[in-house]
Amino acid sequence: MFSSIKNLRPSDLKQWAIGTELFIVTAAVVMWQNSRLTVLYDLCGVLEHATRIAQGDLPYRDFPFPYAPLTFVMQAAIIRFLGAIYWHHIIYAAVIGGLGTVLTWRILRHLLCDRLPKAGLISFLLSLPLAILGIYCIFPHPFYDPDAMFVMLTAILLLLRLEKKDFPPLRTFLLGIFLAVPLFIKQNIGLAFLGSIGIALLVMLATYAWKRESTRGPLILIPGTIAGVAVALLIVQQTVGLDNYKLWTITYATARRTPSINNMLSVYNDPLIAVWVAAFLIGAWVYRKNAADRAWRSVVSVIFMSTGFLWPVVYLFVDADPSERAERLMSLWPVMFIVSLVLTYLFTRRLSGFARALPFIIVATSHGVFLSQQLWGSTYGIWPMLVILIGIILLQLYKPEEGRSGWPLVIVAAIASACLLVAGGFYVYSNERLDYVDFEDGDMTYSTLPQLQGLSMRGDFIPGFDELVKYTDENIPREDGLLLLPGEDLFYFTTGRHPKFPVLLFDVTNNPYNPEEIREKTLALGIEWVILKNDLQIEADQTIDDKNKIFELLKPDFRHIESLDNYEIYKRRHADDPPDDEDDSDDSDDSDDSGN
Repeated sequence: MFSSIKNLRPSDLKQWAIGTELFIVTAAVVMWQNSRLTVLYDLCGVLEHATRIAQGDLPYRDFPFPYAPLTFVMQAAIIRFLGAIYWHHIIYAAVIGGLGTVLTWRILRHLLCDRLPKAGLISFLLSLPLAILGIYCIFPHPFYDPDAMFVMLTAILLLLRLEKKDFPPLRTFLLGIFLAVPLFIKQNIGLAFLGSIGIALLVMLATYAWKRESTRGPLILIPGTIAGVAVALLIVQQTVGLDNYKLWTITYATARRTPSINNMLSVYNDPLIAVWVAAFLIGAWVYRKNAADRAWRSVVSVIFMSTGFLWPVVYLFVDADPSERAERLMSLWPVMFIVSLVLTYLFTRRLSGFARALPFIIVATSHGVFLSQQLWGSTYGIWPMLVILIGIILLQLYKPEEGRSGWPLVIVAAIASACLLVAGGFYVYSNERLDYVDFEDGDMTYSTLPQLQGLSMRGDFIPGFDELVKYTDENIPREDGLLLLPGEDLFYFTTGRHPKFPVLLFDVTNNPYNPEEIREKTLALGIEWVILKNDLQIEADQTIDDKNKIFELLKPDFRHIESLDNYEIYKRRHADDPPDDEDDSDDSDDSDDSGN
């Protein structure tokens, strides 16, 4: 191995050095994010369910589960084989996040190399913002959106590489199978990605057949993709049943999460979008018309093409509100969507093969991602798509046959990179995307439990949870069923207990039952304990209201046992129970009111 490294050419060593640097910086940002915040609700949504899977329960069949399975299966495998230790999952996010940035850089290299002057420099410049806007930098815990993006980046890079090798049959067929994987990481992302690639392959097949060119790639990829979907569905049928899978991941998930068309199109409502699109297109026109490479025209083209990128940075000095600043950064998405599609229509011949379909695939997939929480809430794990789109736009503008200078495009790439770094840095540091949780109040605390090594956050949430775990270990038999309301903690991950109630998180996405049904199931399943969390990290009113409604119905069937710093413990009433202590009942009422 060492001899092969020694024989590498200087250019190869340089590439390894760049890739390593991008990986290390991105992974370091993910680690830094984890060191200063923990988003309990979403973290529990993954690791609590993964714990249940690691214990042998099957989603869709054994408990309601409105998500595709693979992210949870991956985290369950980490728990099963390495143990329930939180820092393992931090390392996972850091490694996948770092690799996501490297993959994006390699994709840009494949797209731009030999097609643009200074292609290596432009690829590096455009990839650099992902050190802070990488797939796991904004939301730093294991999650399905970043995982899906990682797999899609891998698939795109492999497609570009195999295309250059004229699609070797076996590897191309296996890649076709691999294209189906994102569909089973997150439904909307995977369906949009697979659907857009499928359309692109069919168009390529028809075009190549019309021009009597080789149809080898599409003819192998299409059957491979069909085989991948078929194998996955067969596995689903043999394990949990297709009817169960369809019920929870399509019917139920669509009913609970799909936004209206008006909400989807709201991404284009900002009137400034038209200004930045027009400015970029004017700059592109000036650049394309600058056949004599006149300096003043180059400067004008750079200024016009850069205005949309500069605006989020300028706005940092206009308004101190993190939400308003983030809005300006987000507006880059629709601007680049429109510009890329316009330029693809005008200069489609500048691209060839799979690269010609990439703008369509990226725009279609991004809009599929927006089905979750529109532009504002959904882009945290897919910034590589925007970076690749910018690279394709620059590629479309260059005219090598006229010996045009590429330096204006290098300067635009540098300005875009710098602006994304600055505006993106403020965006990530402010955690504006995570404003639905309380992460700023109180001192930084760390868990004393060995299972939660690496868990850190501000406030009293961690000490309160450590106290709860100690209390349950000492006072609640492990075979007793518990109901935790609303389920915002890594309880089953930490304690290793097996949940007896089918729902772990009582929010609009995860909980299919109304309060009356929850009470009936609680009594029918013999749940002996209810643990009510008073002060929640999540600040969503709906979750708090649901918690209170559920508990009000359960309260007559349970008696108050203990008040902890942030939890109330209730025990199931039985006919032979002693009478309630009057003082204890009064404490229960007071603590419940304070928790609201």
